[in-house]
This record gives sequence, structure tokens and C-alpha cells, in this order.
Amino acid sequence: MKMGAKPFVHQINVTWADCDPARIAYTGRLPYFALDAINGWWEAHLGGDGWYQMELDRNVGTPFVRMEMDFTHPVTPRHPLMCETYPVRLGRSSITFRVRGRQDAKLCFEGLFTSVFIIADQFKSQEIPGDYRQILEGRIVAE
Repeated sequence: MKMGAKPFVHQINVTWADCDPARIAYTGRLPYFALDAINGWWEAHLGGDGWYQMELDRNVGTPFVRMEMDFTHPVTPRHPLMCETYPVRLGRSSITFRVRGRQDAKLCFEGLFTSVFIIADQFKSQEIPGDYRQILEGRIVAE
């Protein structure tokens, strides 16, 4: 991340429909929320283009090859879910994002999400395109 840059935070409004019978967010929704935050990160840094436009308009796909999450506090509809999202590792053809989800200042989950860059219409691996690499390199947060 550039010095002095503010972390990207994606807000999610958790609703009743996201919950299970225990009245907390269904576990399967938490990876969805994290992926939505990563898509929001791309939109914020690619002039409004997220995965849909990347795939269809730019012919760049980024399928996930690894996801890992730790859960520390239940997510409910009581407060907005604030997902701090940023890249932490950049490879030749891969990117890893960290997402930390908080509600009411309590850490609810955090995870690492790794995707690879592909030529979308060929589903073939490619190095990170230069314009993407330029955007990403200045925003990596070393951990």
C-alpha cells in the first residue's frame, strides 16, 4: 500500500435473507461477502470495472485457486459489515488478497484469497498484464 494511502473498505449490508436458523449469517455467505469485497476493490481501482467487465470487456479472468478463512465473531444484520480489502502477495501470474470483515469494530472473519490471471476466452494462464501489475504493485501490503 502506498504510504499514507487509506485502506479500501467495502461495506456490505447483511440482511435477514443472509441468516440461518441460528439468526447469524449463514457460514456459506461469509466467503461470498469476502469475494464481493474483492470485486469492489477491483471496481475502485479499475475505473468502475469489476470481474464482469474484466472477463467480458478486457478478456482477463481471475479464477480462485485458494481460499482460507478464520471466523472470530458472528456476523448479523445488526451492523454494516465493513470489509477491509487489500493485496498482500503478487506472483508472476497470481494475486493474493486479504479481507478482514468487521462489525461494530469487532473482527468477525479474515481470510486470504488467491487467484490466477488467465486469458478469459481461452481459459489459459497468463502473466499479470502490465496495467494490472502497475495498479497492484503500488498497493501491496507487506505482512
